[in-house]
Amino acid sequence: MIKKLLSTIFICYLVLSCTNQKPVTTGYQGQGKNAIVSTLSKPVQKQWKGIWSFEDETTFFSNDFESGRLNGIAYDGNDHYTALITAENTPVNVSPWYAFKVWSTTPKTITIKMTYQDSRSRYYPKLSTDGIHFTPLDSVNFNAINEGTGTFGIKAVPEFVEIKVNIGEKPLYITAQELYGSTRVKQWVDSMSTKPYVTTYEIGRSRENRSMNVMQIKEGSHKKAVMVISRQHPPEVTGFLAMKSFIETLAGDSPEAQDFRNNYDLFVVPLMNPDGVDNGHWRHNMGGIDLNRDWENFNQPETRSVRDFLVQKEDEGYEFVFGADFHSTWDDIYYPIDSTIIGKKGEIIFNWIENISNRLPQKHTNIKPSTDIKPTMVSRNYFYVNHDMPAIVFELGDNTPRDFLRLKGKIAAEELMKLLLQ
Repeated sequence: MIKKLLSTIFICYLVLSCTNQKPVTTGYQGQGKNAIVSTLSKPVQKQWKGIWSFEDETTFFSNDFESGRLNGIAYDGNDHYTALITAENTPVNVSPWYAFKVWSTTPKTITIKMTYQDSRSRYYPKLSTDGIHFTPLDSVNFNAINEGTGTFGIKAVPEFVEIKVNIGEKPLYITAQELYGSTRVKQWVDSMSTKPYVTTYEIGRSRENRSMNVMQIKEGSHKKAVMVISRQHPPEVTGFLAMKSFIETLAGDSPEAQDFRNNYDLFVVPLMNPDGVDNGHWRHNMGGIDLNRDWENFNQPETRSVRDFLVQKEDEGYEFVFGADFHSTWDDIYYPIDSTIIGKKGEIIFNWIENISNRLPQKHTNIKPSTDIKPTMVSRNYFYVNHDMPAIVFELGDNTPRDFLRLKGKIAAEELMKLLLQ
């Protein structure tokens, strides 16, 4: 009898223990609270661009192209080189962007050790012979040195890596992510502008006098609109790729897209930080500032351009019903404003997230709502506080498969259209 009683008590204990356990969280949990920082301009080290030559001018390295970044290269002997990658200024987010070309007068295999200023090896190398089509380096040619710990974040990646590549007379691009400088982005915008309802125009100039352009997708005379921005941070190419698919779907030929454009306009700033992108920066614009901290004081010309554009459109009678800012981080994650703050106005954001997740169950994406909306500082908060626009930061993983990025952008557009057309 006592044995049976003890057995019953033990089973009850196990049941209660399991019931009281916290659910196991998986995947990237998101960054912490954003620090309030000054966005007054500070000095930037302008990168020297040119060609390095080695071994009696038979082997060459170059960073002299849009988005190129290589701050130094040393020959160590025996076809081994050490690359130095430094940031535009500090303190800076650990996004050690690199992009350079290497070639040789005779075919050979070389080894390159990648080293970084106050950082580790975040981005897995991509290779290309034309600067357009990229493939990841074969893992057999990748050697991690002082490997990290954990799953996500800069501590999880190696301190250094050594890569082996075959080179010849045709330059080989070695980059942190695919190259989408201002010229290539303009080519995409121009290709979209062949549609009769797509136009593009300048809304301002960057600190280095590059054009800040808006792509407008408009049919009819309605005054409801969706606002989309991308590439506030130069290395965040995966966010741009998802955004690109998102916009192409909204501007497409499907009946849903045509119905959407019969009711809503779409405004897109695909390249918020053209100076940072073209100069191969880790994070900042040429004012040395993280643009996604400047939506309160607007000390930088890039954020001022978008602010003035939104104010102008509201003066023209526009109502903005949805806003999205596409970024990249360690893995896919959504950053909406918490439902306790945004209330019924923000239901569309959470319904949208749920609908996307239901259609893409193969990849779980965490949600990290924010209850901090003042100071506005980041674009999502500014969109909501100043323009009553439900908005989200839509983040894609650095290593999210590219086919999935395109699919996610497409499905995100389809689900937004369904919600807005209900």
